[in-house]
Amino acid sequence: MPNLPNFDIKRVAILFAGGPAPAANAVISTAAHSFLEEGAQVFGIKHGYSRLAEYTAAGPLQEGTDYIRFTHETLTNARCSRGIMIGTARTNPGKHVSAPEHLKDPELVAPLRRVYEGLCSLEVDALISIGGDDTLKTANKIKMFQDNLPAGARKFPVIHLPKTIDNDYSGIDFTFGFFTAVETLAEEIRNLNYDAAAGRAYFLCEAMGRSAGWLAYGAAIAGEASMVMSVEDITGSLADTEVINVETGQTRKVMAMDRVVDKMVDMMLAREREGRQYGTIVVAEGMAEFLPSKYLEGISRDDHGHINIASINFCAMMAGLVKDRYKERSGKVRKVNGLQMGYEARCAPPHAYDVMLGSQLGVGAYRALVEEKLNGVMVSVSGQFNLHYVPFEELVDPKTLVTKVRYIETDSDFHRLARFLETCVDS
Repeated sequence: MPNLPNFDIKRVAILFAGGPAPAANAVISTAAHSFLEEGAQVFGIKHGYSRLAEYTAAGPLQEGTDYIRFTHETLTNARCSRGIMIGTARTNPGKHVSAPEHLKDPELVAPLRRVYEGLCSLEVDALISIGGDDTLKTANKIKMFQDNLPAGARKFPVIHLPKTIDNDYSGIDFTFGFFTAVETLAEEIRNLNYDAAAGRAYFLCEAMGRSAGWLAYGAAIAGEASMVMSVEDITGSLADTEVINVETGQTRKVMAMDRVVDKMVDMMLAREREGRQYGTIVVAEGMAEFLPSKYLEGISRDDHGHINIASINFCAMMAGLVKDRYKERSGKVRKVNGLQMGYEARCAPPHAYDVMLGSQLGVGAYRALVEEKLNGVMVSVSGQFNLHYVPFEELVDPKTLVTKVRYIETDSDFHRLARFLETCVDS
């Protein structure tokens, strides 16, 4: 590492929020190592924003409980380890701020102020945020909160590192942990292929991916599934609309359920003509968002308006519909088992690629802060692990403060790859 002059970051905080991802510790440990090598103190904030969002001057942060100080000893063998060495949480201190003007409302901005004051109590000179789209939104809001502080107030730069096994992040080609998660799910699918062949049955596997189908597609390709479908595929003949407000005429896009189910049955019948009476189908969980309303009665929604996918048991529902439709069309009975996959992939042992990618992102945080003197950027990697720094303004809508989802492009060669490899269905 170059010996850089004018090193003015003496204390840095590292925070991880949202769901786990393989190689999380590669990111955390390499970022910490980079600063320790320069003599800085590095704090690992424990369990995301959960404690910071409740910070008050009367309740100071406690070392060991609320944060840890990294040392070279604590980082030994951490790079390839599983889990998250500083824990995580989904606490969202910026959830009440959905427009720039909200940052001027003392009540709406109060949780962000507590986070700021908690970090100031540690006298940090920078914050490294690691997490998904909600965590990126929070990082942007913390930066904007500081931008609105009066002249002379303590301010610290905020750098964000992208994390999601769903790989639906704008601004980077692949996120750390994605390929490990794909391999973990693909191994399950390969096992299920043999199980299905033994019993002349089908498995309909539901993979994580609320917004996009990267994980479903990756697992299906690597696991040699018979068919894969995701939210991006709900278009053309597989899409329909339903009226949700008669007075205003407001509509929503939904799945054309009969055609979606028939497409799966078409594949089953095509495999039978090839002499194969078994197989696996992979679907992205986000397809449940496109279920017609009659399938969503009594299903709760979260603060973002998303349906509670876990309570639907989407794979079991679709498996039942496919089984019934197959019997109706063929006159035969075929067992179709619904299976949810995903949690088991989030803390799997990280593959070398994800360790290398995560390590570069961690080092990228150091280089963004120390070499480039940047603030309000996300670290990105492309090509031969070349570092890029993407301003928050390019990733977050300036009016709604919402991030942009990166979908699989249906005319891309990656999308076409799955079509080449799955059982051919005339459409």
